[in-house]
Amino acid sequence: MRRRLEALLILTALSVAGVLTFAGSAPAQGPPGQAQGGLSHRPVCPVAPPGTAGCHAEIVTDGSGRPLATVSYSSGYAPSDLASAYNYTLPASGSAWVGNGQTVAIVDAYRNPNAASDLAAYRAQFGLPPCTVANGCFQEVNQTGAASPLPAGNTGWGQEISLDLDMVSAVCPMCRILLVDGNSTSLTDLGTSVNTAASLHVNAISNSYGTSGEFSSEGSYGDSYYNNHPGIAITASAGDSGYGVEFPAVSKNVTAVGGTSLSHAGNARGWSETVWSGTGSGCSGYIGQETWQAAVLSTQDKAACSHRIVGDVAAVADPNTGVAVYDSYGSSGGANWFVFGGTSVASPIIASFYALANAASNTTSSVPTSYMYSHSSSLNDVTSGSNGRCTSRHSTASAFLCTARAGYDATTGMGTPNGLGAF
Repeated sequence: MRRRLEALLILTALSVAGVLTFAGSAPAQGPPGQAQGGLSHRPVCPVAPPGTAGCHAEIVTDGSGRPLATVSYSSGYAPSDLASAYNYTLPASGSAWVGNGQTVAIVDAYRNPNAASDLAAYRAQFGLPPCTVANGCFQEVNQTGAASPLPAGNTGWGQEISLDLDMVSAVCPMCRILLVDGNSTSLTDLGTSVNTAASLHVNAISNSYGTSGEFSSEGSYGDSYYNNHPGIAITASAGDSGYGVEFPAVSKNVTAVGGTSLSHAGNARGWSETVWSGTGSGCSGYIGQETWQAAVLSTQDKAACSHRIVGDVAAVADPNTGVAVYDSYGSSGGANWFVFGGTSVASPIIASFYALANAASNTTSSVPTSYMYSHSSSLNDVTSGSNGRCTSRHSTASAFLCTARAGYDATTGMGTPNGLGAF
């Protein structure tokens, strides 16, 4: 239980006593979210201007915008917690990395100069096999696929990179990891990075970023960068601003990943999940609805939204039930352990499930997103919680666009992972 919110309350007490060291990064734009027990959270990336994307990482703070950081790991869900919650198996502690033939690509903007060493520290803490350049597990390239020159460092996106690498490590420790650093936050640079990742024969590509809403030309951007890689699972976070749709999660062949609040429970699973109030969801104004999504909708649902609905699936994202992340870039005093939330947590988790499942079955759907829609028995149905009042903008028939229910709903899609069967 110490890794839940109760552990974060201990951090608050320690900060008052002067035990904690705070990272020195400045607050990003946008209001902080209010957490329980006097803690808060805020985005680490600024609001995205038109034509660009912002990352969807939310860092837990002390309420005044200062990230809570500790010298040693003390809180936030660890790989063993995620394995328990989502029903997958971790290798024995201390195992050597041998690879499973799968590669998960992480696409982000800018660079974290400490990415490799921070990745090593996270994996060592939790007994995961080393993932290094030397053993063939880790590779970092620029948006054209070259090892150099790499873009300039950026503290906010650097924290996003650490979060993404740690979540792939937590779910698929035997996967290779390819980090592709985009030159900037422009949609062209990030999209080019996706195409580069696909050209390097990866199995899944995670994109933990999004635009500030939709735009009329998003379909052409999607076709140029995200929809043209059959057999590669491409995930994107649904957003952290509540009800509303963002690109690239809305792209037709992308798995749009929403967020949940994940807590220990006294049920057979041992866990319970509700909709995280910050997760993005909604009905696209521009992208058509695919047949595999329409197949799970009622006539009333289709009348409420005849276009693409975000999202498809979900995983933990609530900062109040956040994950542990190791990041030394921009921190101070050796206090490099943080707690993160946001749908940036969920996107690499789901990308890693695709890689795990592909390694187990050696089969891949041409549009991986479509597969989970016919395998709901391998997903945990999330049936409670909401991220906004979508019915006030539309009709009561639109409630499933912002409120959980049995079966498909936009906030958590078909549900959260229960083993590999849906991927």
